[in-house]
Amino acid sequence: MPTLNWIGKDAVINHDKEVPFRLLKKVKSASVGNSQSLIIHGDNLEALKAIMPFYIGKIKCVYIDPPYNTGNEGWVYNDKVNSPKIKKWLGKVVGRDSEDLCRHDKWLCMMYPRIKLIHSLLSEDGLAIIHIDENEVTHLKILMDEIFGENNDLGTIVWDKRNPKGDSQKVSYQHESIILFAKNIENIRGSFSVKKANAKEIIKKANTLFAKLGKKDLPEDIKKLAKQYNFPKEFLEKQSKIFTLEDVNNEFQAWIKKQNFTGGEKAYRFIDPKGKVYRGVSMAWPNKSKAPDDYWIPLIHPKTKKECPLPSRGWRYPSSTMQQLLEQGYILFGEDHNKQPERKYLLEENMSQNLTSLISFGGSDDSLQKQLGYQFENPKPVTFAADLLDIFTNKNDIVLDSFAGSGTTAHAVLKLNKSDEGSRKFVLIEMDDKVAKDITAERVKRAIKQYDYKDGFEYCELSKPLFDEEGQIEDTCDFDQFATYIYFTETQTNIDSAKVSANYIGEYSETEYYLIYKEKGENVLSKSFLKKLKKNDSKKVVYADKCLLDETTLEKYNVVFKQIPYEVKIY
Repeated sequence: MPTLNWIGKDAVINHDKEVPFRLLKKVKSASVGNSQSLIIHGDNLEALKAIMPFYIGKIKCVYIDPPYNTGNEGWVYNDKVNSPKIKKWLGKVVGRDSEDLCRHDKWLCMMYPRIKLIHSLLSEDGLAIIHIDENEVTHLKILMDEIFGENNDLGTIVWDKRNPKGDSQKVSYQHESIILFAKNIENIRGSFSVKKANAKEIIKKANTLFAKLGKKDLPEDIKKLAKQYNFPKEFLEKQSKIFTLEDVNNEFQAWIKKQNFTGGEKAYRFIDPKGKVYRGVSMAWPNKSKAPDDYWIPLIHPKTKKECPLPSRGWRYPSSTMQQLLEQGYILFGEDHNKQPERKYLLEENMSQNLTSLISFGGSDDSLQKQLGYQFENPKPVTFAADLLDIFTNKNDIVLDSFAGSGTTAHAVLKLNKSDEGSRKFVLIEMDDKVAKDITAERVKRAIKQYDYKDGFEYCELSKPLFDEEGQIEDTCDFDQFATYIYFTETQTNIDSAKVSANYIGEYSETEYYLIYKEKGENVLSKSFLKKLKKNDSKKVVYADKCLLDETTLEKYNVVFKQIPYEVKIY
């Protein structure tokens, strides 16, 4: 597998471990209701670390639009990794080498530790969706191969934006890339499917036209002319006709031809005697090798009673399946035996199709922004984002965007929940204070109002590090925050807050964990505390400031004492 090296890589390759764990401080005045969805203001590297105890292994989908490293500075946040905040961070982490970094080195130094934390946060069946353009797509692909593993590459979608960039010096790009990686490809079930965007409209039109079958009516083209030129009633009466199935299909196909549908949708251009929309598909053996003998049984034409032509390499299905398709009426014959039969596919049974590597979408959110009363510069269209999330998430999943910007991801989650009655949650992280409060949170508030959404979000700031400069636990850290952190560092899993009771904070792999912290007296493991331990043979790990028990007593009760703060793991 190719590897990627750059100036500063050695300094950042394990930097995610060095980032201090910060506490989250909820800001009620900026929040909306009570919700598990979050908008976090703060450096996204520190914020990703801060949410680790709560979300490790729980994020189903990471959907990010990181800086493209174009050097453009046309909006309220800087799409340029030479920004003052990134330069300051690089100076601290990379040191003197940062003076020699080119813009690609800086971008890779910025992205590497963030992608590592994102990988840890994903669930075992989770995946990352990353928008990028030509400036860094090659570097990002190799970076993802290194962190996620080349075998977990799900492919790259080319997003045709139908609007080429104006550049007289080079190829004029009109596409972006969307890179997809799984946490563990073994846990990705089946292929990804996309709803046929116009399937319902096609079926609706077919039903309208099929209703004319056997009735006297005017052809559609004459109807339009009659309305335009006010034809006399007598003339129209003469043009009226009893509609046959052929007439219905002619009008349906003329309508289909005029629509701006995909090729796959336009192929469904026939209506059968039951009013079902369908298309024909070849039943030829798909491989270059010859099909087995059972795949060479000829089909007999129902009218001529003669054998129909066989595909050159045999049928796609064995004889038993072909017989079943015949009985179900799913094989289409020609007028006579000279045409090779096809498989009949009903649109109502094929409302989705496999996701392909090319998606064309040139829409914008101009009208939506007008409704919201807010103006955003060049965000991803929310409909496009919602369509992607619809492919890759289920109704109860958590979606993370650590480069939140204008908040399109949260808006898309709300839109998708509204359409399918889902309860997806979002976690957004935005570095810039003004953007986070005035744009990200404000947009999400307006989207919540637009969709009459019952849920809201908690707005959080990054607070002080868990450990102060002297290595002591920060005074502002409460019991729940500390218990969450300890349980996470001990087990690498999330605490179940419903099971926390008094000093008991949870159990994992036949070991129970207890925390004596912020008690009215001293935080001491004494003989009286032993009464609070569960009566079983499990190992008990107790965190406290002091221990007044001797080794014999600790062994008797199967207790391991860990002193705060010295034996609290730093993650």
